[in-house]
Amino acid sequence: RPECCFSSFRRLDAKAATEKFQQDLGFRMLNCGRTDLINQAIDALGPEGVNTMDDQGMTPLMYACAAGDEAMVQMLIDAGANLDIQVPSSSPRYPSVHPDSRHWTALTFAVLHGHISVVQLLLDAGAHVEGSAVNSGEDNYAETPLQLASAAGNYELVSLLLSRGADPLLSMLEVNGVSSSLHEDMNCFSHSAAHGHRNVLRKLLTQPQQLKGDVLSLEEILAEGVESDTSSQGSSSEGQVRLCKTRMKALQEAMYYSAEHGYVDITMELRALGVPWKLHVWVESLRTTFYQSRYSVVQTLLREFVTIKEEDYNEELVTEGLQLMFEILKTSKNDSINQQLASIFSHCYGSSPIPSIPELRRALPARLDPHFLNNKEMSDVTFLVEGKLFYAHKVLLVTASNRFKTLMTNKTEHNSQSSKTVEISDMKYNIFKMLMQYLYYGGTESMEIPTTDILELLSAASLFQLDGLQRHCEILCAQTISLENSVSIYKYAKIHNAPELASFCEGFFLKHMSSLLEQDSFRQLIYSRTSKVQGLDPLRDLQTALAGRLHSVYVTSRV
Repeated sequence: RPECCFSSFRRLDAKAATEKFQQDLGFRMLNCGRTDLINQAIDALGPEGVNTMDDQGMTPLMYACAAGDEAMVQMLIDAGANLDIQVPSSSPRYPSVHPDSRHWTALTFAVLHGHISVVQLLLDAGAHVEGSAVNSGEDNYAETPLQLASAAGNYELVSLLLSRGADPLLSMLEVNGVSSSLHEDMNCFSHSAAHGHRNVLRKLLTQPQQLKGDVLSLEEILAEGVESDTSSQGSSSEGQVRLCKTRMKALQEAMYYSAEHGYVDITMELRALGVPWKLHVWVESLRTTFYQSRYSVVQTLLREFVTIKEEDYNEELVTEGLQLMFEILKTSKNDSINQQLASIFSHCYGSSPIPSIPELRRALPARLDPHFLNNKEMSDVTFLVEGKLFYAHKVLLVTASNRFKTLMTNKTEHNSQSSKTVEISDMKYNIFKMLMQYLYYGGTESMEIPTTDILELLSAASLFQLDGLQRHCEILCAQTISLENSVSIYKYAKIHNAPELASFCEGFFLKHMSSLLEQDSFRQLIYSRTSKVQGLDPLRDLQTALAGRLHSVYVTSRV
């Protein structure tokens, strides 16, 4: 609008305003493309002539390059235009400089707008191929022309700039932590990978590696050696070229950006070159391929998990990686994928033993001499179990647990004929006898419990609220657990509120999941709707258990 265009002139004196009008006229004459007016236009620009800058810090050559006006560019070059002059930082003299164009040169504008013939013309005339990077002053931070061409995916421009010596490893210069908002601090590999320009990335990779600046400190040598060993593991490509330190870092950054933006094919191609996985990159790649239903790539990624160094395991693996992998296990119908997930879970759980179930040191409130066990002569209450009588003593039972106390009280209140017989249904006689042995012996030390009876005794102990006996049965279960009985033990633990035993079973499942997935009983446990009906969610419990294990071994232990 006119009022905006001329508002700045009102603050100027007559002479300065006249010069400003003349300069503005000169720019307008050049920007209209009239090459026949170039001499008059340069005269109108003022004392700096063809290199005069307007309020935006741009010269006539920059405007001509942005417009792609090859004839005007050639004439401005012939008139003595400075090819490598930069857009300055914003100042009172140049109040309208755009933040992202600071330190750009004419070549940068030509590349940004894709004018390859103009780029060729500038380079032939001697423009520096790196733009303002040639003058790396203290406040210099700008994208190089090659970075912009890589981000745009302009293969021809990238090829031309590379042929003229542009360095693909040159990162955007940065000062005092302030960088351009356009692309952040990225190299050419990162720009092409972040935008999915696979052909451009391949072209960049054809450039020979520059070994300059690859002098390492002792710490870097040690780290590089470990990383190089790791990077060669698990990769399917043969005859990998050993990447120098600088290029390896650049490709790791590119791998990060390709994964962040969902270009998995580029990520996998970089991995095939020997670039090692970082945990975040692996998780993001797995997420993308899973949601895209690219199961062959999912399988490849799962196989590659073991190449990630354990020192890289962090909170992201615990909170995001595990959730993703268990989501895949929950929905996948592919046995190979499920087996690979099982191997990862076992690998993450580690070779350390499953934490043991602690004994419950809780003395019974009362005990009688074993001589009184099932003694008819001295009993004051009789139980009927499987048609057989068992003689006991109320004083011992009512102090043993609230369940027995309630049973004795209810029997007395509802039995007007004072019968002393209490019927116990749904329990075997030998199980009830062991229950009584525990009470009369005052503990489990003198008891011999057959392996086949442990689970039923655990159930009985839970029913009659005998915590010490239940815990002893849990420990026996942990000692006798196997692939064949682990599912049954887990179900008993969940039904009878035995969290320590359930946790032990979950550890056993995670350690032996590959073998367990071949069993129908385990597959039914984790996939069947019946488990949901029974209030079981084993996959959620396994994820929680593995998250706790990972957190304690790999995260908390480092703090």
